Amino acid sequence: MTLRHYKIFVAVCDTMNMTSAAETLFMSQSAVSQAIAELENHYGVRLFERLSRKLFLTQAGQKLLGYARHMIHMNAEVENDMKTLHQNGTIRIGASVTVGAHVLPGLVSDFKKTKPLTDIEVIEDNTARIENLILQDKIDIGLVEGETTSPDVRNRAFMDDELVLICSANHRFAAYPVIEPKELEKEDFIIREKGSGTRKTFEEKMTENNLTWKVSWTCNNADTIKMAVAAGLGVSVISKRAVVSEIASGLLCSKYVKDMEFKRQFKIIYHKNKYLTDSMKQFMTLL
Repeated sequence: MTLRHYKIFVAVCDTMNMTSAAETLFMSQSAVSQAIAELENHYGVRLFERLSRKLFLTQAGQKLLGYARHMIHMNAEVENDMKTLHQNGTIRIGASVTVGAHVLPGLVSDFKKTKPLTDIEVIEDNTARIENLILQDKIDIGLVEGETTSPDVRNRAFMDDELVLICSANHRFAAYPVIEPKELEKEDFIIREKGSGTRKTFEEKMTENNLTWKVSWTCNNADTIKMAVAAGLGVSVISKRAVVSEIASGLLCSKYVKDMEFKRQFKIIYHKNKYLTDSMKQFMTLL
């Protein structure tokens, strides 16, 4: 039996007249009669007594009426809840460290102004880990600064970013107007862990310029890098967005390296087979 059968049955019960029920449902009387007959044949009971051209509910009909109304109501709730989830629901976002700290908070705040009923869940990790979470369907969308490797992951750029060389205010580089690339080979570098987009950009640009580098400290977050550099323990290359306040306060110095630009793009990534809800599409449009 289908929900259609139960809706017809309830309509007949509400009017106790096949013709009136048919008019209410915009159906023919024969189609209504057939549906009631199919119900009676299916359950093997009489649902209506037909006396003097009038309908009367039998005991079985009264019992079925309670169930039918409940099923119709439950179906309406399911329809409403599923549409609400499609339009609002939850978005699980994975963000690499720089994006998560300096871009995502403002984006989520703007998004919540127009979609306050949509829940946002965020996981912050490096690009490689975020890509892995996408492949495992543990997050819906990733916002990363590095490159992805899986052919199952789609990506597109949504924002430009620039990395800068930073040193402490007391470092020898602080007095230089421009840093010669070869000078970088003499310094200890404090850099991000493997799998980080920031590290990959740094290593690619150094290799492109035939430069070697010495890693003295590996960190999985920007705050540790900034504090270590400020303490004079080495230099680093980091997103310009991450050091705006420290440069303004004089805690760190940002230096230009001659003929070298550490530029990249932030990307939005998702699985090629991912079903995107309205909320996910709207968030991606905001990006």
